[in-house]
Amino acid sequence: MNILVTGAKGFVGKNLCASLKNIRDGKDRTRPSVIIDEIYEYDIDTAPELLDEYCSKADFVFNLAGVNRPQNPEEFMQGNFGFASILLDTLKKHKNTCPVMISSSIQATCIGRYDSDYGRSKKAGEELVFAYGKETGAKVLVYRFPNLFGKWCRPNYNSAVATFCNNIANDLPITVSDRSVRLELLYIDDLVTEMLDALEGKEHRCEFDGIKTVLCEGGRYCAAPKTHKVTLGEIVDLLDKFKEQTSTLIMPEIPFGSFAKKLYSTYLSYLPKEKASFSLKMNEDARGSFTELLKTEKCGQFSVNISKPGITKGQHWHHTKWEFFIVVAGHGLIQQRKVGSEEVLNFEVSGEKIEAVHMLPGYTHNIINLSETENLVTVMWANEQFDPDHPDTFFEIVE
Repeated sequence: MNILVTGAKGFVGKNLCASLKNIRDGKDRTRPSVIIDEIYEYDIDTAPELLDEYCSKADFVFNLAGVNRPQNPEEFMQGNFGFASILLDTLKKHKNTCPVMISSSIQATCIGRYDSDYGRSKKAGEELVFAYGKETGAKVLVYRFPNLFGKWCRPNYNSAVATFCNNIANDLPITVSDRSVRLELLYIDDLVTEMLDALEGKEHRCEFDGIKTVLCEGGRYCAAPKTHKVTLGEIVDLLDKFKEQTSTLIMPEIPFGSFAKKLYSTYLSYLPKEKASFSLKMNEDARGSFTELLKTEKCGQFSVNISKPGITKGQHWHHTKWEFFIVVAGHGLIQQRKVGSEEVLNFEVSGEKIEAVHMLPGYTHNIINLSETENLVTVMWANEQFDPDHPDTFFEIVE
């Protein structure tokens, strides 16, 4: 299969082409039915004569080319209608009736604040493609995108999320005039998944009730089924938490598939080099060190403990708190004894055979470095963050 992507250097095009190349090169095997031979990347700086060649050979066309912020309003129609006309005429010239996907915008509804030169140019492009499909019999897929966000999106251009992520990541000011403004947002990976579905003939169809997308079989339009409706205030609050994570070590709750998860990935993509790493506070003494690595809002915290040769640490127990000790380097012994009992449980541990050992509630426990020359390195997880006012930690020697 040969695939033509116009607007290949834009935000959506760049992400789509990266995914198509992963499939073509065998790096992504989640689409076994998609066999890609060539990916024709066409953009504003591509030699125009190549469009003729690409249109003669393409088996599927993703038309992502468009104009968002021209210097003159008339450029909207030239970029969003004019190029689509050239593309479709070139396909007709070669009698190529392969499927054609076109990226439009929710602004093509031309309702309320969307009644603009941009919206009207997108609407004209839609009708052109629908007429092309009716004339040639080619399958056409018209997608009206809501607000998009994700990695590689240009800040200070046409995405408030990209601007907020970039500015907060780089300590630049942001302006939020109304925190209650609600956006419908589509994450770039969800959009690319839908576009790959379309490539396999599994696109999601829809109609529009005003500006509301209504998924339905046989709809005139197409849409990615997963979007997120969030306010500007919610976005900024999450980004502030992400920024604070390097100082608090607290990772906000980020469930799988959630907007928070996708926003955090987007935020990270804008971090400058000097913020891609950050120092952690090592609590050091003659015995070694203890360093908190990461805290979560609801699922405890991770730490790393380093014990010098011959050192014993711990010698305490907890009522309710429980932990995992995972030795990743060195040779040690973990001992546990139920409070009020004399029986000692011994667990010999080593970085050469990594295993997790439960620290049992109601058992006093320690960890001993058995080596005379090497440090003992232990990754620790506790089910709750350490609270100095209620530490639930009581000294008692194991034996």
